[in-house]
Amino acid sequence: DRISVVCASDLSSGINAEYGAVQHEQNAAHMADGYSRISGKHGVCTAQNGPGITNFVTGIAAAYWAHSPVVVFTPEAGTLTKGHGGFQEVDQLPLFEPITKYQGHVNNPLRVAEIANRAFDIALSERGPTQINVPRDYLYHEGEYQIPAPSVTEKGAGGPKSILAAVELIRHAKNPVILAGGGVTMAGAEDEVTELAELLAAPIAVTYLHNDAIPADDPLYAGPLGYQGSQAAMYSLRDADVVIALGTRLSPFGTLPQYGEDYYPTKAKVIQVEADGRRIGTSKRVDVGICGDVKLAAKEISHALKAGGALASDENKAERLAKFAELKGAWTAKLDEITNATVDACTDRVRPRHALRALERGLVPGSIVSTDIGNICSVSNSYLSFNHKGPSMLAAMTFGNCGYSFPAAMGAKVAAPDRNCVAYCGDGAWGMQLNEVMTCIRENVPTTAVVFNNGQWGAEKKNQVLWFGDRYVGSQLDNPWSYAEIARSMFAEGITCTHVDQVTDALSQATKNQEEGKTTVIEILVTKELGDPFRRDAMKLPVRHLEKYKGTCQTSESESGQPTDL
Repeated sequence: DRISVVCASDLSSGINAEYGAVQHEQNAAHMADGYSRISGKHGVCTAQNGPGITNFVTGIAAAYWAHSPVVVFTPEAGTLTKGHGGFQEVDQLPLFEPITKYQGHVNNPLRVAEIANRAFDIALSERGPTQINVPRDYLYHEGEYQIPAPSVTEKGAGGPKSILAAVELIRHAKNPVILAGGGVTMAGAEDEVTELAELLAAPIAVTYLHNDAIPADDPLYAGPLGYQGSQAAMYSLRDADVVIALGTRLSPFGTLPQYGEDYYPTKAKVIQVEADGRRIGTSKRVDVGICGDVKLAAKEISHALKAGGALASDENKAERLAKFAELKGAWTAKLDEITNATVDACTDRVRPRHALRALERGLVPGSIVSTDIGNICSVSNSYLSFNHKGPSMLAAMTFGNCGYSFPAAMGAKVAAPDRNCVAYCGDGAWGMQLNEVMTCIRENVPTTAVVFNNGQWGAEKKNQVLWFGDRYVGSQLDNPWSYAEIARSMFAEGITCTHVDQVTDALSQATKNQEEGKTTVIEILVTKELGDPFRRDAMKLPVRHLEKYKGTCQTSESESGQPTDL
């Protein structure tokens, strides 16, 4: 049912809607985001005008860059006092203008159904947040309303000329590679993409933080690009003569150099299939742009290739598949080597990569994992894979804000109560969201949080290690408490791991707890070991011009690359 305006206190009166109260408005937006991405339906959040609405901004910005159909309902100061500087007054429309697909301001209470309907329709059709802004005094208006039915915009495969141009490029490609993005999952196009890949014997790399775009047990799955991604995916892309980018805006951040190599191909022909025409060719050169539904486009391209002449890629199919198998095997061995590399760290805590590997083993089939921003959580990109179809990986995407993972996992749990929902979070970011453990208990939303407790803001500290001579400013965290004990004080379950052998069992227990309706916080005491810097492209050795600071000049990066308090 389409609801234009409804009082929360009336939601128990037979209306087909569910209301949940959270501890902080930003987390409500992240919950709505997680819910919408897993369910494919609208996630809706609302709050008190003024300070409650300003707290939404970060969460809605994250939803915008995740292409999540979130509808944010923003009551505003009443029309008779707006502009007087009254209680909880702020201009709310400018706050959301750059991070929404549509803003509807109700300038007359009789238009509320019309504007709400448009907001809901656009959120789904354009895949992004929309805003309904309503003066408070209009919430008490009575009138006759016609509630419009939802309008579903049917999309096509793309323009016939662009489809034909893509088919001809692919037909003559000797080493095609598919790059699958989040749009594949949103469109439910996994089967169509794998069918095209099988036809071409083309490896499928997935874009950054979209490890769930294709089931990882598919023989042609190469793994993710981006920070700490798969070298099998990167090297496959590097050697391609045609890149078929499906359901991705080709974010520049997701193709940054990794492991010391700039792998994005500069000479390959690039085909980009993207539902938003404004994103085609925006950040990467594109030879053929197709504005269309990726599911239909992939299906039509496959059909045209089968109906046409011979494929150039058939001539060297066996050779290419053998090379791809070598790349996958080499990456598996390389990741094992990185995971088990010797580091002179304390021995009474768990090494971060060992913890991530143990968690990988403990995730049950069908799990949903939400990752926060931060060094260890970002390194998890190497270890997260999903053998099932459908949305399963959540992250704050390129907006990259802390505090995302747990409320997003909670929203996912509401959308999919039968699936195991787990959040990965560092101890710094956990401080921004641990209050939502209370929400899990109050609202009966059993969710699991994995907290990596290393007493530092790892991503920021890594920069200080490499480029600022290990002068740690604002990156050290003194944690004399136990996050597991704090969880138990909130009537959740709390587990502390001090050895890697405990981690997989802890996640298994948390999974069982979740099945029994219990929320669990797994606190893993990890070493201060840090992975590669998150933004090497944005940092460099500082130059000191003032005499009093020249003693702090660095002539090279840290040799060890690890903190001095390791």
